[in-house]
Amino acid sequence: MHVDLGNCLADVAEPGISREAVERLDEEVAAAHGRIEAGRDAGEFGYVALDLPERTDPGAIRDAVEPFAEAEAVLTVGIGGSALGASTVVDALADGGLGSGAGGPDGPGVAHHALDNVDPAHTRALLEALPLADTAVHVVSKSGTTAETLANFLVVREAMEAAGVDWAARTMVTTGESGPLRDLAERHDLPALSVPEGVPGRFSVLSAMGLVPAAIAGVDLEALLDGAAAEADRLTGSLFDCPAYAYGAVATALAGRGAVVNAMMPYAESLETFAEWFAQLWAESLGKEGLGQTPVRALGATDQHSQLQLYRAGRRNTLVSLVRPRERPACPVPDPGVEALSYLRQADLGELLDVEYEATEASLAAAGRPSVRVEVDRIDAAGLGGLLYGMEAACVMAAELFEVDAFDQPAVEWGKQAARDLLADADTERTRAVRGRSALPVE
Repeated sequence: MHVDLGNCLADVAEPGISREAVERLDEEVAAAHGRIEAGRDAGEFGYVALDLPERTDPGAIRDAVEPFAEAEAVLTVGIGGSALGASTVVDALADGGLGSGAGGPDGPGVAHHALDNVDPAHTRALLEALPLADTAVHVVSKSGTTAETLANFLVVREAMEAAGVDWAARTMVTTGESGPLRDLAERHDLPALSVPEGVPGRFSVLSAMGLVPAAIAGVDLEALLDGAAAEADRLTGSLFDCPAYAYGAVATALAGRGAVVNAMMPYAESLETFAEWFAQLWAESLGKEGLGQTPVRALGATDQHSQLQLYRAGRRNTLVSLVRPRERPACPVPDPGVEALSYLRQADLGELLDVEYEATEASLAAAGRPSVRVEVDRIDAAGLGGLLYGMEAACVMAAELFEVDAFDQPAVEWGKQAARDLLADADTERTRAVRGRSALPVE
């Protein structure tokens, strides 16, 4: 991962950070890096997520998915980090990637779908469209009790039975060492993998939780983890030597200066889901104690024709994170044969997308709005691994500088428990809060 912070400097943008402040920030990064390394060395909850490139066993994942080698589709049943990581990897390494991803030049073209919500219309439509007899189902829940995940899985299982499909032959799970899902796997002899100990779901993409569909699709797991490991080797006590820390530290500094929104804007269709993954990581990890930075998802060049208006001329509260690969597949534009379109002669779609990227970057700078350039060499397994790991490390650094716990999610847990209490018709403080809400209906 490569990062350029030039357009975040105060002599370019407002809000911005002075060069002197960057030097002072580097001292804070050094201290935070020491805390992070101490947490990793002690095996503390959350910090060990940064050890996944070494801890994850790609061979064990491939062995577990061997019964599904001929699957035409993979259905991930999970929610949040239990599904977004898998979707991010498969989507990035599909047709838009240069590596051997699902549907890429060397991949088998396995379609990946995720049931990560409990919308009945969507669930029914997806199950009606899937070739259930040729679909591998991956159920992911650390506790094995996640309400949305288990409810969706029960619906999937019933649909398979109704279609005459042996659901047990088409299902595997990734879960904790105990709980209802682990019991189910043992009772029906389902392939089962374990969630990594001490790793929150949103930091789990480089584990079995995120890599099972990629393994079925033929993604090079070793290359993905090697790319992440290479980024891990760059974690040092200075933001001038570590792109991940540079991104996290400057994003935090700009948030303190008013850039409380972070618009993640990849210029690659295959990274659209990555922006969604980033949004969960950044929001759930940093949004605490009145702090954090609100992530917004955008896609270049599509949203250059819409959202850019706001980022360039709206409130001065946004850092735009521009992401692109340095290498793209070729796709020449045919000669238009029209003089008015002569500027497209000998052009390439990748060249056009890069020009759009640079125009957006220049447009923001000309308006005095901060942006950061994030690049990977190419969107292949190694490049994606480095990008995912880099953003996780950036998030951990940002949390250290905000002085919040990156790895808990008390607000999320409150809502989850309230939903369980309501389903059980329990009389609790949470259900009373829900039932006693203020109302001002306009009908």
